[in-house]
Amino acid sequence: MTIRGYQPDDAAAVARIFTESVRSTAARDYSPEQIDAWAPDPPEVRDWHRRLDGVITFIAEQGSEVAGFITFEPDGRLAYLYVGHRFQRQGMARALCGRVEEEARARGVGRIFAEASITARPFFESAGFRAITEQWVDFRGVSFKNYRMEKFLSKPSES
Repeated sequence: MTIRGYQPDDAAAVARIFTESVRSTAARDYSPEQIDAWAPDPPEVRDWHRRLDGVITFIAEQGSEVAGFITFEPDGRLAYLYVGHRFQRQGMARALCGRVEEEARARGVGRIFAEASITARPFFESAGFRAITEQWVDFRGVSFKNYRMEKFLSKPSES
């Protein structure tokens, strides 16, 4: 597995991974109506170009195939962390989080945070995040339960 920076040519693979991951994995925790609102199929690649503009995005590759991605915003927010269904439970999400933690520390960011789905919450907890609160959010006219989560980072000398 290799972790590298996002390139504009990755947008179609990112859109596919997001849609595939939500539809195959999150479907056990969310209704069909929620899944359809969250991850329309087929995905709109131009929308993904817009979503990733101005955020730091790292790509996990297995061989030459894009297998997962994570985004990091300068304030510490992780908006997206998705791994393709065939590549889950192989350490990719943990490696992507580790890369973001390195980036955050290098930028002097001491706290990273995310809004984790019901499905993703156990992963984030295993990666050292704690749930701040349960919340309901509306997206495309559909209500979703998720969790605000955070992790405080040690300084490099404390690692």
